[in-house]
Amino acid sequence: MATATTTLPLSLPSSSRRARPARSAFVPVRAAIVEASRPVPALRGGQDYSTQQPDQSGPSTSAPVLVSRDRTQDMQAEARAMARAANASVYSPEFLSSRYGSQPFKVVARAVEVLTALGTFGFTLFLDQRRGDMDKMKRVRAIELRGILTRLGPTFVKIGQGLSTRPDLCPPEYLEELSELQDSLPTFPDAEAFECIERELGFSIDSIYSMISPSPIAAASLGQVYKARLKYSGQVVAVKVQRPGIEDAIGRDFFLLRGVGFLINKYVDFVTSDVVALIDEFARRVYQELNYVQEGQNARRFRKLYADKQDVLVPDIFWEYTSGKVLTMEWIEGVKLNQQAAIEKQGLKVLDLVNIGIQCSLRQLLEYGYFHADPHPGNILATPEGKLAFLDFGMMSETPEEARLAIIGHVVHMVNRDYEAMARDYYALDFLSRDVDVSPIVPALKSFFDDALNSTVSELNFKTIVDGLGNVLYEYPFNVPAYYALILRSLTVLEGLALYADPNFKVLAASYPYFAKRLLTDPNPYLRDALIELLFKDGKFRWNRLENLLVQGRMDQDFSAKEALQPVLKLLLGPDGEELRSLVIKEAVRVTEAIGFGAALDAYNSVPSFVKPMISNGSLNGPFKLSEGEREQMLELRDRVFRIWGLLRTSDNFDPSILQPILQVLQEPEARVLGSRVAGGITQRFAARLLQQLLRSPASAPGQ
Repeated sequence: MATATTTLPLSLPSSSRRARPARSAFVPVRAAIVEASRPVPALRGGQDYSTQQPDQSGPSTSAPVLVSRDRTQDMQAEARAMARAANASVYSPEFLSSRYGSQPFKVVARAVEVLTALGTFGFTLFLDQRRGDMDKMKRVRAIELRGILTRLGPTFVKIGQGLSTRPDLCPPEYLEELSELQDSLPTFPDAEAFECIERELGFSIDSIYSMISPSPIAAASLGQVYKARLKYSGQVVAVKVQRPGIEDAIGRDFFLLRGVGFLINKYVDFVTSDVVALIDEFARRVYQELNYVQEGQNARRFRKLYADKQDVLVPDIFWEYTSGKVLTMEWIEGVKLNQQAAIEKQGLKVLDLVNIGIQCSLRQLLEYGYFHADPHPGNILATPEGKLAFLDFGMMSETPEEARLAIIGHVVHMVNRDYEAMARDYYALDFLSRDVDVSPIVPALKSFFDDALNSTVSELNFKTIVDGLGNVLYEYPFNVPAYYALILRSLTVLEGLALYADPNFKVLAASYPYFAKRLLTDPNPYLRDALIELLFKDGKFRWNRLENLLVQGRMDQDFSAKEALQPVLKLLLGPDGEELRSLVIKEAVRVTEAIGFGAALDAYNSVPSFVKPMISNGSLNGPFKLSEGEREQMLELRDRVFRIWGLLRTSDNFDPSILQPILQVLQEPEARVLGSRVAGGITQRFAARLLQQLLRSPASAPGQ
């Protein structure tokens, strides 16, 4: 890997980081993209960097020099960035109340501004409807709405960003116009941005960059982004600079929204969730976005957890050039996911990329619980190599472990139509307190899901489930936790992106392989119980469910046949597995009988025709005195078991050596006892069958 190195001293005169550069220092850089006059070695993305300073006897405006460094030095650089962000704002409802509660005129003026803008737009739509011009005026009204949300500021821009990814809620004209809110917002003056960089980092622009774009590459709700090249390393970077005065604008809006939330909680009976709590959770996320050092730390954590997959890309952070209001990260070339034509021009498929996003999101939500809560198209790029690049890590959230397991269990209960268990899941999901009786909720769940599940689960879309559950939530005393609202936002955005490319795309169909893989391979006791619940019903093993799980699970790139076998054996032979052992013994006897019968029937069918009457004693139905139904059931069971073994054997990572641990487990005393019980059951079964064959007359066999 190429790196830029230097042997310059590490010492830096203290005055060099405090001195304010002359205005002329960055004026030439603003005029055009300026390249360094000397060659600079380029560094590949993902390299760790350190800083050293030139040895100077007097004050300097030189920026840190990047050199290869270890993890300790990287942590030191991060600590310095944290020190620069020490005064970053933190969301506090009490502070908002004290600050804006004493500014009633400003608050009222803002409320009038918002109500006037949105009310006028709503009245215009009403007039269009009355005149029959709704369709004709869609494009005009979409442009007007984008302008209104832009003028109202960051809070309403984020609302527009959410709507821009919902083709099920907005007409195409609105989707196209609102998508401009993702990274094509009005910019603020470049001079203010460059002043902010110098003030935050303590160096002049031309000492940091060998080139910087004269105008922003993109402008989002909270800041704008420049493309630059670091002077001492040659690394191409994205430099995000925060909008001036944004804290005051956002704080005032959230003060107003909390007031509306209090009124809704008090006077609107059909809304059972704590609206103020949801607003506070959203506000905390937005305020975290205002601290760019926190965003950098989020990106680092996200990269550590999820960028281990070859198709997921997360940019590296340059801590020496990062502060509370300036974020410097690795530049990534890519195309937004909603630009289908541009993606296909690169030889890529949008749905393939969306599937990567769904699989990564499932890992975020259900494995580690740390997830990107703002995945609109401006924050997810398709790279020319076919990777999915995640950007903008300001809004992140976490799913509690109990809830992660409960979500998977909830899907299992939905597949089984076990509505009582689904209702109990809401305790673990923190939707209901433990003292609430869930029995009245069961009929409502049954009424909705019986209709929804008339087709297969994979044909359901996420919006159908959200809407159906929403009706249930309104009728009963649910309290939707804030993390769940962010999960809904994340998944609905991904489904919205998929619907751009394929109106028939179903998130659950794309997600089911992940759920199947987790159920088959995860040793967590909760998921093991969920698997048993899925496979056994009324004391019988449902081989069709196991086959379906294997078919789906094999579609997940992380599926391992070895992992699918070991946890089941450990559970079967464990101290708490007696009930399961009894079920397995019965099923083992049935399978053995089916395989034995199938082998005997195949052998009989392979003999010459003139020999068959001698074997069957002249019977036209063969040597086995079984009804046609019994024959079909045993052959179907045998064939299904063979298909399941074939699915395991033909898995990409199948290795016959995986059977060695199984043989070792079978040598344990518990396994020998289990084996003897199975052998005893098989002996009894064959004895019963033999007696049945002797006592049953050939003539009566077909009708039985």
